[in-house]
Amino acid sequence: MSFPTSLPRARTLDPKAAPTLRWGVLGTGWIADRFVASLRKHSSQQVVAVGSRTQSSAQAFADRHGITAAYGSYEAVVGAADVDVVYIATPHNAHLPNALLSLEAGKHTLIEKPLGTTAVEARQIAAAAEEAGVFCMEAMWTAFLPKYDVLRQLLADKALGGPLSVVADFGEWFADDHRIMRPELAGGPLLDLATYLVTFALGALGPVTDVAARGQSAPSGVLGQVGALLTHTGGTQSVLHTTLRGNTPTTAVIAGTEASLVVDGPFYQPGGFTLTSALGLGSLRYDEEPIAHEGLHFQAAEVARRITAGEMGSPLRPLADSIATLDVLDAIESACH
Repeated sequence: MSFPTSLPRARTLDPKAAPTLRWGVLGTGWIADRFVASLRKHSSQQVVAVGSRTQSSAQAFADRHGITAAYGSYEAVVGAADVDVVYIATPHNAHLPNALLSLEAGKHTLIEKPLGTTAVEARQIAAAAEEAGVFCMEAMWTAFLPKYDVLRQLLADKALGGPLSVVADFGEWFADDHRIMRPELAGGPLLDLATYLVTFALGALGPVTDVAARGQSAPSGVLGQVGALLTHTGGTQSVLHTTLRGNTPTTAVIAGTEASLVVDGPFYQPGGFTLTSALGLGSLRYDEEPIAHEGLHFQAAEVARRITAGEMGSPLRPLADSIATLDVLDAIESACH
């Protein structure tokens, strides 16, 4: 394909036009707070219940977001008759038991990334969802942003020629007392930050055939930073870096035989990118409002549409893709020890 004269339009549907479902939320932390706020501001979805390990935490969250029902247990949320779909926003090490709790109760379930702490856990969740016959998806919200629909179209149209390499980073400074520094909560950069990097690399270059990685520990014992070199089918490569100890540009690049695509930092959030011809034929710019985590509602609208249509997952983030990401993260973790 020759270098395009214009970028394709995003095919993302209006989130407010999605069928309205009633959501129950497990967990009252940082990501749950932003998820609910995004749904309330930008979508047609209704959050009707929240559960926490303590009644006081659930009630405070409910009061803050105008949620009718606050429960002091997760069991009460998944057992509520007026909850259509459960969003799991508990710590990583609780995703497996909480997901099984929801799925075995017959609830459609959206699980905050990572799907599990390992690929083994993710496969357990996928099997439970299949047995229950309900919708299940990882909340990899980036996949549902309009800019990533445009990016996928460019790759499908071979606007970059043959993709050859990915170079991407994700670095953020965290205080020593942050939960990401705690080994017992599955801390470290891989499940929180590198999951975005690996997801991006797999989407651009396909399956991984070899993993090389080195890591450096943080004082608490979790990995503090990691550099990884992934070899993909056909010999293409991804060079990825992530750290908890400092802020980095958090950009991503796909380099192809005919063009390169540079995604502005933070690459995993709403924002822009530039497509530039390798042959000097010009460049094209994509921009969207950089609303950060206010963009979490796009995935909820997708969930609502798929559930209403009787589907068990989304082609934009099938469970097989979530498992493939965790297979690579497991391999990186192993190479670092």
